[in-house]
Amino acid sequence: MCGIIGYAGPRPAAPILLESLQRLEYRGYDSAGIAVLEPNGGSTVVKNDHKVAELVRQVEAEGLPEGTVGIGHTRWATHGRPSVENAHPHQDCSGNIHLIHNGIIENYRELRAELIGRGHTFSSDTDTEVVPHLIEDQFRGDLAAAVRGALKRIRGAYALVVMSAEQPDRIVGARLNAPLVVGLGHGESFISSDITALIPYTKRVALLGEGEVVTATASRIDVQTLDGTFIEPRVVTVDWEAEQAQKGGYPHYLLKEIHEQPDAVRNALRDRITDAGMVALPDVGISDTDIANLRECVLVACGSAWYAAMVARQHIERLAGLRCSVEAASEFRYSDVLSDEHSLVIAFSQSGETADTLAAVRHARRNGARVIAVTNVVGSALSLEADGVLYMQAGPEISVAATKTFVNQMLCGILLALHLGDVRGVLAVEEHQRMVEELQRVPELIERVLGLEDDLGRIAQRYAHARTAMYIARGMNFPVALEGALKLKEISYVHAEGYAAGELKHGPIALLDPEVPVVAIATRSRTLPKLVTNVQEVRSRDAPVIALITEGEDPFDSGLVQETIPVPGCDELVSPLVDVVPLQLFAYHMAVQRGCDVDQPRNLAKSVTVE
Repeated sequence: MCGIIGYAGPRPAAPILLESLQRLEYRGYDSAGIAVLEPNGGSTVVKNDHKVAELVRQVEAEGLPEGTVGIGHTRWATHGRPSVENAHPHQDCSGNIHLIHNGIIENYRELRAELIGRGHTFSSDTDTEVVPHLIEDQFRGDLAAAVRGALKRIRGAYALVVMSAEQPDRIVGARLNAPLVVGLGHGESFISSDITALIPYTKRVALLGEGEVVTATASRIDVQTLDGTFIEPRVVTVDWEAEQAQKGGYPHYLLKEIHEQPDAVRNALRDRITDAGMVALPDVGISDTDIANLRECVLVACGSAWYAAMVARQHIERLAGLRCSVEAASEFRYSDVLSDEHSLVIAFSQSGETADTLAAVRHARRNGARVIAVTNVVGSALSLEADGVLYMQAGPEISVAATKTFVNQMLCGILLALHLGDVRGVLAVEEHQRMVEELQRVPELIERVLGLEDDLGRIAQRYAHARTAMYIARGMNFPVALEGALKLKEISYVHAEGYAAGELKHGPIALLDPEVPVVAIATRSRTLPKLVTNVQEVRSRDAPVIALITEGEDPFDSGLVQETIPVPGCDELVSPLVDVVPLQLFAYHMAVQRGCDVDQPRNLAKSVTVE
């Protein structure tokens, strides 16, 4: 959830920390802080209870610290309100040890009481602050050993980085159920919660496993288990470019990422289509024999990924003939959902670090199920725990609200459905090839939709005053209605609900009046005549209608809808990938009209690594 960066090397640490925090701010922006070890043996700590830009101004006003080893943090509050006192880094009693942390310390109350009883003093309301005090108790000149000893006392989830004025050449990191990676530079080392912060400095990344502790100096890293056993880390090379994590002339990351969707789709299709026009997924990790023996698929996800999984369910059932269910990952392990060795669990998570999704996967694996991960991040916890991985290949997504990763999740769902259908022998080769041809058209179709941005901006201006909105669709596009409503809520703070159009008359229609715009997804589909009837019901209550329609196929009588958005025609099974794009643009321009912080909406963070 929070953004973490640590640096040890020859360069001044403060500029690197501040620049990295700006790239990490999408992970949390309630407060921010840095700590740098000074050459004279002391340390400088600067904290601010606003966004990183304010921290930068404060550091520049007070003077950049001179040291070459430091840590930085941008916070998404869990324990304790946003304040300078609760901002990280936190210290021990002596000011020797500085620590930043992402996660939850579940037993912090009893640890805090114990430490206070032994004379420790606390200055924050956070659960994190117990950790530097535990390390203080354990410290005997070896910081890594002290960290390992302290972590044995902790229950919960953590990604943390620690440094000590008594060992000023190093930083120590550790992770359990929260993301942390190590960047391997030329004569310098980095530790971060996210690869995005590292790509301007290095593309070589060491992946930490659960319960592992890394000691990083300018010249080397050492990785140990909690019992002190040294292990060889897995090192990967990231293919992202630094420019991908910049705005590139766009006013917001969100708008840039919406416009990157044609290339994101192309990247996801690359090397996955054979010369015969068939899908090939060599990294799926499940043998043809195991696929043939499957009885069901269970899809687990959270947030936008949950809606992408709902689309994938329909693809898997139609193309692979396999019974399929979708579960909110946060509910899965507490429910009575049955999964066993004949179940395939497909877990969708942009970051691969979503705590609820990881918990669901672990629960499924205990029951004997096989797991495929659909994620965007190489080396993420989800990718390491799954039997196989289908990477979205969308490139870095900086804005908190998902756009291109949502489209690529849906695309990966179709690819998996085609693969399953092929292996199970239930999908005709001709139909498989036809679907692949439709998928290969999607980038061009999205580019044509992006050309509607000016029209969508004008429509958003007309409805920017709305306090609530409703999104309706049927069949394949019902989850897209849910996603469209979520985007509007997330970034413009307009209350919105997505409904299966036939459900309106069973209650929600009571909310409709002339001040409640209804967005109807009325593109070509087998249920379109039914949806037209539902729109007529809406207009009978005087609610204005904004309708997505297929180019040249307006299904509505003159005057029935107030606004039409014509999108290129395509197969119904592929239509969600195209139809969601105008909804993204509409939500974006609504947020801009309302003066909202588009990239960093209030109360939200990009990656939810706590339950």
